[in-house]
Amino acid sequence: MKNCRKNVSVVKKKHCLKNDLISSLDKRILWLSQTYYGSVHDKKICDEQPLRLPSGIFIWQDTGFLGHNPENATVLMPQKKPKGKELSQEEKSLNKEISSIRIGVEHAIGGAKRWRIVKETFRCRKFGFNHKVMRIACGLHNFLNTLNANAIAI
Repeated sequence: MKNCRKNVSVVKKKHCLKNDLISSLDKRILWLSQTYYGSVHDKKICDEQPLRLPSGIFIWQDTGFLGHNPENATVLMPQKKPKGKELSQEEKSLNKEISSIRIGVEHAIGGAKRWRIVKETFRCRKFGFNHKVMRIACGLHNFLNTLNANAIAI
């Protein structure tokens, strides 16, 4: 019983499973990390699962990855408002531009969570099955995304 409780949130009384993912601008999920149990920080997952990225790419990441600077990549992240100060208009407009691009990533995450098995209480206790379910949900999201893109092109 002790082993089963490590992936249950104390506050929300729900199962806590977490993945990181990389998405393209057209909302396709390109990479999915291993599934982690419990409260794990995004950057810790990213540090434990290093990626070899091609040189010269842009990474639009959120503030959960503060301090993550992979080699050969340009990292663009919104700036936080300093305590007791305000952001300049230029910084605000840059944050707005970054957020407008990052919304595609959030739509990709929401597209994978379209299937209720991914976002609600998961009761299957088979080893590794929760990661397979997340991979299948991401694959279905990519499949539907491709079908929609082809339907628009026709």
